[in-house]
Amino acid sequence: MSESKVIRPPIEKIKSGKVFKPTRAFIFKGWLGGFFALAVLWLLLIGGWLGFGYIISVLDEGLSVAQFLGIIDFWWWPVNFWFIVINMFWLVPAFILWPFYVGRIEYSVISEAGEVMPEVYVKKGIITVTEKHVPFRTITNISSKAGPLDRIFGIGSVEIETAGFSGGAQAGAKPEEKLEGLQIFESVRDFVLRELRRFTGQYVTGTEVIFPTEQPVPRMDDTLEDEILITLRQIRDRLAPLDEILEHLKRK
Repeated sequence: MSESKVIRPPIEKIKSGKVFKPTRAFIFKGWLGGFFALAVLWLLLIGGWLGFGYIISVLDEGLSVAQFLGIIDFWWWPVNFWFIVINMFWLVPAFILWPFYVGRIEYSVISEAGEVMPEVYVKKGIITVTEKHVPFRTITNISSKAGPLDRIFGIGSVEIETAGFSGGAQAGAKPEEKLEGLQIFESVRDFVLRELRRFTGQYVTGTEVIFPTEQPVPRMDDTLEDEILITLRQIRDRLAPLDEILEHLKRK
């Protein structure tokens, strides 16, 4: 008898519109990413020091390779010591604050009140808290992403783009919103995708942007923008028969 895989949080919780959070693996990914960043900085420092030192000492000042290696051996430990001390000023606070930041993140992919027009809700921040609501009617593309560190911890992210997000559909552009650190990121993506098809027909995952077909303007809290759009469409519909009459007269 095969064992069934337990998914946390269950997809039923997401479908119900309840708020869910990134997994603890997202915290470990952030810590590992910090160590990788520190290692890259160290390699850049040592590589630049050895390269420029060789050019200046050996090629320019005419020192022998043995003398150059002696200088490197003398300064090796002081340089590494101060590199670690200086980087501890940002690395230690970042490692301490990162779990608190992840713990404050909240996601929801449908309104908890059960409204007709669902939305993607994201809350982030410790000092400055940002809450963003992305209505489904504005979404033009949704995709999932799992980088090398994500695959190590078995997590991924869901990227959401809208018609007016900064950067447009250009390569490398930042998406409108991102749901990170999820074990069931593919299930979240598929669920949002199915909900989108209820409003605009066919959507796809990946990098292709498909703009939604024209739909009746939904009433969202009786905003002025909705009232203007509704009025303009009513005027257009009223003028449509007049255009047909004018076209008929031109033909005569």
